[in-house]
Amino acid sequence: MSTNRREFLRNGGFAALALGLPFAGKSSILDELTYKPLGNFGIQLWTVRDDMGKDARATLAKLSSFGYKQIESFEGQKGMFWGMKNTEFKKYMDELGMKIVSSHCNNTVEFERKAAEAAEIGMKHLICAYKGPQKDMDAFKRFNDEFNKCGEIAKKNGIRFAYHNHDYSFKPIDGVMPQDVMMEGTDKNLVDFEMDIYWVVAAGQDPKTWFQKYPNRFRLCHVKDMTKTEKGQESCQLGKGHIDFKSILAEGRKQGLQTFIVEQEAFTGTNPIESAEADAKYMKAFQL
Repeated sequence: MSTNRREFLRNGGFAALALGLPFAGKSSILDELTYKPLGNFGIQLWTVRDDMGKDARATLAKLSSFGYKQIESFEGQKGMFWGMKNTEFKKYMDELGMKIVSSHCNNTVEFERKAAEAAEIGMKHLICAYKGPQKDMDAFKRFNDEFNKCGEIAKKNGIRFAYHNHDYSFKPIDGVMPQDVMMEGTDKNLVDFEMDIYWVVAAGQDPKTWFQKYPNRFRLCHVKDMTKTEKGQESCQLGKGHIDFKSILAEGRKQGLQTFIVEQEAFTGTNPIESAEADAKYMKAFQL
């Protein structure tokens, strides 16, 4: 949509005309021209991992004050629930007006227990965060069997299993893209994917193309911006980089993307808490 058309709508001219039509409220024209809020958004706790390690409760309270309504955890030394029982963690989330929707975890160790604990507190996804570059495609094919089995366990417990990408799965091996092999070799009824937009762009790929190629497979995403540095590239505060989230997230939502998780890994000139606050302001103002 052009800027001029949006300015026209913002000034009320077309909106007033459209609302007078007999099909007002159902018009695809209105759907196209009106802004839509992104809705609730979350943060991957890896962004503030050092602060979480020092004082998890205080850090979560800060994140809540910034406007985050959702949390994606990860499995560190204190576990997915940061030294608390799963139900204790949920209780604290409830007090803060937040919800833990997902967590990265080691899916090869006690996954049945983790799935049961996640399901008990209403989480939606457990996610394999990293496998690393592989020497050949057979390794990625073996991951498919592993992921499908995890998907079966997750489904049995009423949740979902997903895989989170880095750049390596978007780099071809002998002309074949590992990401294709994993997406085509896993059961769509059992395995979802979490697109880390930063890493897709870092690999020279277009996230929109992948959303279109595999509709309803990427259910979650990491909203992580990219800036160029002397060393190459690194993540930065949202809106300070060059990734076009407007078009990417719009296409993603059209193709089944449901959960939007902020993540930042580099903090040049700032610190993780300051960046988490700035990223929340960006997301609160973000509309599609």
